[in-house]
Amino acid sequence: MRTFWVSLLVNALLAGAEPADAIWSARYVVTMDGPRRVIENGAVAIRGGNIIAAGPEAGIRAKFRARSRFACGDCAIAPGLINTHTHAAMSLFRGIADDLKLQEWLEKFIFPAEAKNVDREFVKWGTRLAIAEMLLSGTTTFTDMYYFEDAVAEVTREAGMRGVLGQTVIGFPAPDYKTPAAALEGMEAFARKFAGDPLIVPAVAPHALYTNSDETLRASRALADRRKIPLLIHLSETRKENDDIVARRGASPTRVLDGLGVLGPRTLAAHGVWLDDADIALLKSRGVGLAHCPSSNMKLASGAAPVTRILAAGIPMGLGTDGVAGANNDHNLFEEMDLAAKLQKLVTNDPRALNAREAFAMATIEGARALGLADGIGSLEPGKRADMIAVRLDAPHAAPLFDIYSQLVYALKSSDVTHVMVNGRLLVRDRRILTMDTRQVLRKAAEYRDRIGRSLQ
Repeated sequence: MRTFWVSLLVNALLAGAEPADAIWSARYVVTMDGPRRVIENGAVAIRGGNIIAAGPEAGIRAKFRARSRFACGDCAIAPGLINTHTHAAMSLFRGIADDLKLQEWLEKFIFPAEAKNVDREFVKWGTRLAIAEMLLSGTTTFTDMYYFEDAVAEVTREAGMRGVLGQTVIGFPAPDYKTPAAALEGMEAFARKFAGDPLIVPAVAPHALYTNSDETLRASRALADRRKIPLLIHLSETRKENDDIVARRGASPTRVLDGLGVLGPRTLAAHGVWLDDADIALLKSRGVGLAHCPSSNMKLASGAAPVTRILAAGIPMGLGTDGVAGANNDHNLFEEMDLAAKLQKLVTNDPRALNAREAFAMATIEGARALGLADGIGSLEPGKRADMIAVRLDAPHAAPLFDIYSQLVYALKSSDVTHVMVNGRLLVRDRRILTMDTRQVLRKAAEYRDRIGRSLQ
């Protein structure tokens, strides 16, 4: 009889509740909203791909009637991680050449391997491999710069992931387009095809100042402005790049690009290792976002970006993994958060530099700001897209827990991610990708390993 009356009361309460597609609840909800609320025993309600509420679980369950519920118990629900710089399809070159300087790595290994192997199918399978790795490690949005970017868009949408996808424009024959003019023409078609797509943001990606003519860089800026799309570019990655441009042109790469009119809002510059204070002030004034790639910068001995000075200037800076062909070797943003924080402490000789909460912000809301997408992603707030992850807290390396940010950045691993949602759609459940046959992807990766090996003999 008691069960009957409890059921009757619950049904009466739910009769006046608002509908929701799903409710996720957990020990912690890490919102990354303005006040940086961390909600103990919290929940998030989702409807139609959007977050409609985030708050204490009891209040959310009382207010909303959900078609599905996911109670992950001893875990944290957090915004999906945002990778602000990748070359995703290069995953098929993972480990092809390591322990080399950047220019030697590019000119002697990567560019020749790309010329012999990269085509549309290579890009599709390489991107699928990267997406599988990223989803299983909690990344829900990635920023790409490669070739056949319309193919990257197709497989990204197929997997249900979110992508800011930049068609590379470079001053020598590339696998997809043989001239910069042809690449820009192809970019126009790509931008038209995916305009307004709920998951894909097309971008134009002139590779760098040192690999493009001034005319091409101006044309790239004009295209980005005309189509109202982002512009992605490498900037001041190595000392040699910086010094060579200063010697040849009498100014830093940042100031040269500004003189060409390339810098502006909707611009994301990757690396920024060798920026001086004048460069930082100029980037701030132009509304440019930056991508920090600590693993890549360390592995290639490119240097340590002045992250604390960049953030202090108010420039939004996200985290990126870069290419996994030797610059990094994985797409693991949990590792990037940890390294970013520790590297700044080392180079500034200050253990307080880039604390855990700031590092987690770089992987979430600051990455969204750097991409100009913070109105839609990067935090768990009503009206934003339902891009979020569940991370288990019950493993030995997660105990005891005193501070959730400390745990996320310094203790938890990518393998602790159990569930991933993008745009309100569940893509990973209990560490199984629902939108991709990972066994087939791994079989194709093995086939490409053999093919690439033969091509380099």
